[in-house]
Amino acid sequence: MVSLEDAVIARYETGGNRFEILIDPKSAQEYKEGDDIDWEDAIAADGIWADSAKGDRAPEHLVNDAFGTTELIEIYKKILDEGTIQLTAQQRNEMVDQKKKQIVAHIVANAMNPQTGGPHPPQRIENAIDEARFSVDPMEAIEKQVEKLIKLIKPLIPISFEKIRVAVKIRAIHVGKCYGQISSLSNIESEEYQKDGSWIGILEMPAASFVKLEDVLGSITKGTAETKML
Repeated sequence: MVSLEDAVIARYETGGNRFEILIDPKSAQEYKEGDDIDWEDAIAADGIWADSAKGDRAPEHLVNDAFGTTELIEIYKKILDEGTIQLTAQQRNEMVDQKKKQIVAHIVANAMNPQTGGPHPPQRIENAIDEARFSVDPMEAIEKQVEKLIKLIKPLIPISFEKIRVAVKIRAIHVGKCYGQISSLSNIESEEYQKDGSWIGILEMPAASFVKLEDVLGSITKGTAETKML
């Protein structure tokens, strides 16, 4: 269970009443991003509060009227889904910086510069975010923010999210070391092992990742890996 000192207030107001929970900010962020969380660890003090700072519990009949249930986890979810999370300035700044880095990494890994066929450098993406004056939300999922961000930075830099299909053949001796790298860079649509133990796979991947795939496979296999765009 998170300590009271580390917890933040999540607040939901309806019908003139206020309902609060005390929750770990990182757990709240993970939940807002669609991840499953351990509620027992996430909540600092079980129950619903009318004013957590004063230690006032919300009356059970008001909780039931507002949420239609007294099941705590369902209420926690609704408060996080529809309420507000009270972060300190320091907490917010730290979480915004972290989320911005994740957004940049996502774009670098999945987008490409159609003029060069390669990915944009991270600093170029960061500069475009700043130039577009995009406000990073520390609680919103990365994919949703990227969707909105791309509309803003497209007039600023050439960028696209093209997908390609690639056939790959790896000699038996290198399959073990290559497989994890291939899985991290692509979606393996189909695969099969040949009689000699070599591996053939059909991959779908961001066009921007193709150069990295070739570099990684070339390094591991000493240039014996075969790749072909389909």
